Amino acid sequence: MRGARTSGLLLGAAAVGFVADALWRRTRARSLATAPSAAPDTPEGAYRLVRAAGVRVPEPDLRAARAHAADQGLDVLDLVPARLDTARALELLLLAPRRANRMARGATAGHALLVSADVHRRAEVTGDALTYNEMDELAIRLRRYAPVTTDAVIVPGLAPVPCTPAERRAVLRRRWLSHLPTYLTGNLLALGGLGALAARRPRWGAAVLAAACAQPYLATLCTPLRPHDRARFSLTRPVAAPYRWARVAIAPEHPDPRIERARDGYAADIAEGVERFLLPAATACPWCAGTDLRKLLTSGEYQRNKPGTFRLDTCRSCGHVFQNPRLSTEGLDFYYRDYYDGLGAEEVEDAFRVSGHSYKGRATMVRGHAVPKAWLDVGGGLGHFCSYARDIWPDTRFDALDMGAGIVQAEKQGWVDRAHRGFFIDKAAELAGRYDVVSMHHYLEHTLDPAAELDAAAKVLPAGGHLLVEVPDPQSPFGRLAGRWWHNWLQPQHLHLIPFGNLVQALHERGLEVVAVDRGTAHQRADALPALMVMLNRLVPDPDRPWRPAGRRRLRVAVRTAAYLAALPPLAAAFAADQLASAVIARTGGANAYRVLARKTG
Repeated sequence: MRGARTSGLLLGAAAVGFVADALWRRTRARSLATAPSAAPDTPEGAYRLVRAAGVRVPEPDLRAARAHAADQGLDVLDLVPARLDTARALELLLLAPRRANRMARGATAGHALLVSADVHRRAEVTGDALTYNEMDELAIRLRRYAPVTTDAVIVPGLAPVPCTPAERRAVLRRRWLSHLPTYLTGNLLALGGLGALAARRPRWGAAVLAAACAQPYLATLCTPLRPHDRARFSLTRPVAAPYRWARVAIAPEHPDPRIERARDGYAADIAEGVERFLLPAATACPWCAGTDLRKLLTSGEYQRNKPGTFRLDTCRSCGHVFQNPRLSTEGLDFYYRDYYDGLGAEEVEDAFRVSGHSYKGRATMVRGHAVPKAWLDVGGGLGHFCSYARDIWPDTRFDALDMGAGIVQAEKQGWVDRAHRGFFIDKAAELAGRYDVVSMHHYLEHTLDPAAELDAAAKVLPAGGHLLVEVPDPQSPFGRLAGRWWHNWLQPQHLHLIPFGNLVQALHERGLEVVAVDRGTAHQRADALPALMVMLNRLVPDPDRPWRPAGRRRLRVAVRTAAYLAALPPLAAAFAADQLASAVIARTGGANAYRVLARKTG
């Protein structure tokens, strides 16, 4: 009896979910504009058209789209067939980003993109007659060049073209990366589970089937989208949906050629032994020179599973936590390779994209203390913070400095006004007096000598200028509870973790008076979930890492998929726990990071 009641509740929740989801997508469908049928001429040279293979845009529709883009001040416009197939129409309504969401990932219906001449040139767009996969990749790239001037428009005369299961799989691979097998298998299992429950409770099962079949109509009826296969899709959905997912799941997939190119280089590096990357162990604290040290923990490189074991020591005198023995410069190059760029760029991009909460907290912390004219973000990475902060400080010049090539790309995209590539310490004299705000967000922990970095900041800032610093808190309660699995230890990249009191004292010694402290919004809203993900990643590593053994890939993918599917309930519980904890921490403390704003007094 209890099992039957549970089955009914699950089926009822599924039915309500289909309806609620359809109504939510409907609001997005109704917001889509339709290119005007009568439009004034716009100079053809102002925009370039990029099409998928087999797509032809009628000239009147193209003129209308150009006029719409010019009228709305757009740089990128996705041309969406009004009769786009139902599957892609529903997906587009789910994924297409709001125009004002600067951090959103690009998305496309996969038919045609109208691109301003400026963005076309800066993004170095080449070719035409692209595949659906290439169109998706291009839409993501173009969104980075036009983060708030990208939109979609319905084009009535544009005929839809189909996409193959293999193209569909390639697009999904870009979205899900190494978790694609888990996503596909999970979808098939969920459909099978719904079918089994429906067989046990026919009445509730009929309600779920009705809601699933009605979803396409509820989402698109009386909206600009009128999918050509809506009736067939809806009527056959109970049988066709598993078939469609199965075709994608078994579709051939071409391996990433970059992985094989990198494999030999990594094999040679690893064969020589990664122990050579470690310098002799220090006998004194690099912060206070105290000699009373103790081991805090040992850790592997759990984020990407490169080989190596690392030790963190803590100083009993001042509480400073540091990597001991420390990596050499050659070792840092090895462990940073394919992390923030190369093979790891897409994973890092996804992580940065969802950090709007942190970016907003950082940008708004200077309110009431300064109105920045020129802001230098040290350790600017890929420029995400500077891009986000423009919405809060539209009249501020945002420059950034970093060692990686990503900061040069950020300037090319327009996310930063000027990129400085190199070491901050080396460039401090050149940059002195040019910025009234300098920020270091999760930067100091990566540096060889954080005290020297603070010296450089003090040198760059004029009297009255402000330094904004955010770092992980090594005194975080969760960090001590989770031990080596806490994501903010991030070995071997985090060389130093600075307690709050130590940083405040160091700032004071350099003529920087602390004017504001934030331990609430500085908290990164994830502790339990990343810890669990790190454990899973250690247990079942991604087989497509070029530093991992190349054999028995299918077996290892299957084992990894099974492990992640089994872990879905605890992962969901960890996510919920993190959200609840974040609300509590914002009011009571215990954050995993802290943020300090200091003013240079002289």
